[in-house]
Amino acid sequence: MLPKNTKILAIDFDGTIVEDAYPKIGKPILFAFETLKQLQNQGHRLILWTYRSGRKLQEAVDFCNENGIKFYAVNKSYPEEILDNTISRKIHADIFIDDRNFGDLPDWSKIYNTILEDAPKLIAKKKNWFGF
Repeated sequence: MLPKNTKILAIDFDGTIVEDAYPKIGKPILFAFETLKQLQNQGHRLILWTYRSGRKLQEAVDFCNENGIKFYAVNKSYPEEILDNTISRKIHADIFIDDRNFGDLPDWSKIYNTILEDAPKLIAKKKNWFGF
């Protein structure tokens, strides 16, 4: 159980944490790592949620580790999850941060402030699958 007002955040890599240079690793996006560290220090659970796989995925994980971010899980809802390639994959998260959302990726200060402002509202709203 997560502490009150904390979130599970699924975060894309290319174009979100770093500039999109796939298959290479782009330059870090301004304040991305600093914001992620702050969110992690506040108890938010970070999941790396990316298109990358195999060696390219490991390179991204290693790059994040070198920049001070160790993810709770990578392309999974939790570390022990066993993936079944016969079913559609949708991970469990409260917020998905991705440059491919509607519109452009906001700057990381706006992302941070939105998470802090909306955390109590999102937790209060989330009761069960049907919203009761």
